[in-house]
Amino acid sequence: MKTYDHARTGAVLRARTLRRNATDAEKHLWRALRQQLPGHKWRRQMPVGPYIVDFACFAARLIIEVDGGQQAAEADKDAARTRFLQAQGYRVLRFWNPDVLKLTDGVIEQIAAALPSSPSHAFGAGPSLSHGRGVAKEL
Repeated sequence: MKTYDHARTGAVLRARTLRRNATDAEKHLWRALRQQLPGHKWRRQMPVGPYIVDFACFAARLIIEVDGGQQAAEADKDAARTRFLQAQGYRVLRFWNPDVLKLTDGVIEQIAAALPSSPSHAFGAGPSLSHGRGVAKEL
């Protein structure tokens, strides 16, 4: 007889729902990651502990979060989430939806710089993004 971890099963079902209902920014970044960084395996809407992260490259221990306007009101929750993920050994990069949609090349450049196979890990070398939270900030 099989036993099921109901919390894990619920997280997997929620992740599937989130993948089916991705925002425009998430869809756009997913295509860009697959096309412009093909040497890295990306997963989207994946459970990591009690959270579902937007994008993850598990081999590089890198998580990408794409935040909409409602995220500003959830800064404390985001900070707790980031601390948890960092405690698990992940680096977390966050980008605002408009930056992903309008400044995609800069977002991809910063993600590429954060990957271990990149020649440079210099943050802040990319273009300046709106909202003060874009590509130049690693959390």
